[in-house]
Amino acid sequence: MTDYTKSNRVHWNARTAVNAARYDIAGFKVGKSTLNPIELEELNDVAGKSMLHLQCHFGLDTLSWARLGAHVTGVDFSEDAIALAERLTQETGLGARFMCTDIYKLPQVLEDKFDIIYTTGGVLFWLSDLGQWAKIIAHFLKPGGILYLQEEHPFLNVFDDSADVTDLHTRYPYFHTEQPIRIEGLLPFSDPAANQRSVEYSWSFSFSDILNALIAAGLRLDYLHEFSHGSNRRFPFMVQSEEGRWRWKDSTNDIPLTFSLQATKG
Repeated sequence: MTDYTKSNRVHWNARTAVNAARYDIAGFKVGKSTLNPIELEELNDVAGKSMLHLQCHFGLDTLSWARLGAHVTGVDFSEDAIALAERLTQETGLGARFMCTDIYKLPQVLEDKFDIIYTTGGVLFWLSDLGQWAKIIAHFLKPGGILYLQEEHPFLNVFDDSADVTDLHTRYPYFHTEQPIRIEGLLPFSDPAANQRSVEYSWSFSFSDILNALIAAGLRLDYLHEFSHGSNRRFPFMVQSEEGRWRWKDSTNDIPLTFSLQATKG
């Protein structure tokens, strides 16, 4: 495990408690789903199918798919996140399995093959090696199995998304660099008065990096969709619509916020 990964794991262990306080866990326990409309429309036939959820955090999406009848395995490298996911599994009685491991070590500890691999919501820029990630996906998919990815648009990653920014200006590279981006500051979404600080490392990947990694791993792209709305407030100057989606406050701004894709193993 690299120093970058160790630092990120410390970051996500600390972030687990912060996020648990932000999310509506009580509502989830009584039946609320955390899946967004795009996912439910595009990935709508999961009953009875095996699903591997990569970078699952503490498993609310994982367990939401279990409620829809999928046989789900959730994987994350944060011990605190997986511990919370397992508690939620016991409390809700939903059938899901969780594993705490670095994604790059997953082939060493898991032998199953899956109908669906699912990963969404700010996952790619935590990966140091996108080519190896794609190979791991191909390894765990059954023939004819699908990858479903919904992610923040890679072009967004060039912009400064600090809590106090007032407009769009570039800060980070769009194209991949071997050395990660180091960000140090207050733990996201934490109480500023608590002065919880963390160090995190992330990597930039272009759209071509993402698609070419999947193609090189032997997957066939079925579709690619881009959207002008997202599921979180990535920048302070965004507004939430009545249906709960976040959009640019300036309606003339048509920079895409999210994308989804499906790819199939031949």
